[in-house]
Amino acid sequence: MQEQESRAISYTTLAAGGDFRHELEVKRSRFITVLRRAGTEDAARDLVAGLRREFHDARHHCSAFVIGPDRTVQRSSDDGEPAGTAGVPMLEALLKRETAPGVTDLSDVSAVVVRYFGGVLLGAGGLVRAYSESVSAALDLAPLVRRSRRRICSTAVPHAAAGRLENDLRAAGMVMADTSYQDRHTVLRIAVADNADAIAAASDRLLQLTAGSAGLTPGGTEWIDEPLD
Repeated sequence: MQEQESRAISYTTLAAGGDFRHELEVKRSRFITVLRRAGTEDAARDLVAGLRREFHDARHHCSAFVIGPDRTVQRSSDDGEPAGTAGVPMLEALLKRETAPGVTDLSDVSAVVVRYFGGVLLGAGGLVRAYSESVSAALDLAPLVRRSRRRICSTAVPHAAAGRLENDLRAAGMVMADTSYQDRHTVLRIAVADNADAIAAASDRLLQLTAGSAGLTPGGTEWIDEPLD
């Protein structure tokens, strides 16, 4: 779970699942980009370590990652390329990626570019372009999602009414979290945007759907993946 005290209430990241790979060739050098969703620095570094083993005969395994809702963790490595020609351009490609017009909020992403040298020197400017374009091209094709901080609110209702109420809440646009079954009640949990207005609106809607018989109790927060608009 992400830290709850972040200033950001949402950000963009890779869709959950496996690594995403893309290859670019520049003057016979192969640039293999691998993107992985990584919520911790250890997870980001695990990608680098794994690719060093997989591509053990490659000359360079350059990396960059940005982590956290507020993007507080930012690291990069040139891994033997001339200073500033690989890791920093890769990191800039992550940080400056627009996920919506005027929005740069990509985070929890680790990027590694494995380079097989093709025998032609690219020069500092050529390396900067190659590493930056490698990450950007991979991001052009990678599946992205919105990660939103939601307040998990609960309501306890009779077992017989739970199924219909859950359907009504979904139809009203509510995002449902987990459901638990107790001796006398079913506890439905609703993931509401983490602000007072949204919680009040959800509470009012629940009262309407249950003719005032069920109330909403706010709890803690969780980060939830949602489709990009």
